[in-house]
Amino acid sequence: MSNAQTLAEQYIAAWNETDAQRRRAIVAGSWAEDAAYVDPMMTGAGHDGIAAMIGGAQAQFPGFRFSLISKVDTYGDRMRFSWGAGPAGAAPVVEGTDFIVVANDRLKSVTGFLDKIPG
Repeated sequence: MSNAQTLAEQYIAAWNETDAQRRRAIVAGSWAEDAAYVDPMMTGAGHDGIAAMIGGAQAQFPGFRFSLISKVDTYGDRMRFSWGAGPAGAAPVVEGTDFIVVANDRLKSVTGFLDKIPG
């Protein structure tokens, strides 16, 4: 998979984009139309559902910024990476690892795990 790093960067960019229209455009450009997202706290499906889900997370955690905190690993049509999120300019207070299926150079399915959450 030659575009895994780019897909991971676009994924993080969507989580950081606070403008709903720009976020929707990032999702539409990097996710499959029938994509699905699931983690222990939320789910989303399709471009509109995923963009809205991200917007909901931003409303719950205003000012948080996401960043990649690991390299992107790939195998066949699968990829994984870890990310961190927290207030801009501060160390991450939440960390997670996402496992992704890619189809036609787009994110098809994301399963997220929370590795570190505040007590």
